[in-house]
Amino acid sequence: MCQAYRIQYNWDAISAMPTNLYGPNDNFHPENSHVLPALMRRFHEAKVSGAKEVVVWGTGSPLREFLHVDDLADAVVFLLEKYSGLGHVNLGSGKEVTIKELAELVKEVVGFEGELGWDTSKPDGTPRKLMDSSKLAGLGWVPKVSLREGLVDTYKWYLDNVKQ
Repeated sequence: MCQAYRIQYNWDAISAMPTNLYGPNDNFHPENSHVLPALMRRFHEAKVSGAKEVVVWGTGSPLREFLHVDDLADAVVFLLEKYSGLGHVNLGSGKEVTIKELAELVKEVVGFEGELGWDTSKPDGTPRKLMDSSKLAGLGWVPKVSLREGLVDTYKWYLDNVKQ
C-alpha cells in the first residue's frame, strides 16, 4: 500500500516489516502468546509452583530471530531519518537462536532450577525463520539490545505488571 501511494501520489511513504518482536507489554496469555512470552510465563509459573520440570514441544532445533521492541522503535526512527526508497525494509536482528537455546536462556533469566524436557511427539513448526535484514544493516543500523538483556528487561516488566 505504501508503495502504491508513493507511486500514485508521490507520497514519501516506506514499508517496514519486523521479525518476531518481544519486550514489555508482550502478550503472555497461556492460550495465544508466541513462543518467547509463552516460555517466560511457563518457566515463571514452574518456578513459583516448585515444579521439577518444564516440557517444551518438539526437539528444540528450529531457528528463530527476535527483535526487542526498543530496537524496533529505534530502527523505525532510523528509517524515517535515513531511508526514502520504494522497496520495503525488513527489520530484524540478523541473529538466529534455536528454540532450545532460547528456552535455556529464558530458564536462566527466570531463575527456574528444574529440568527442561522436550516432547518430541509434538511438532517443531517451521525449521527456520530468519529475515533478510541486509538492506537495513547496509544503511548502518544495528540492534542495541542483546537477547539476554532484552529477556531480563522483559522478565522485569512481567514481574511488575502481569497479575500472578
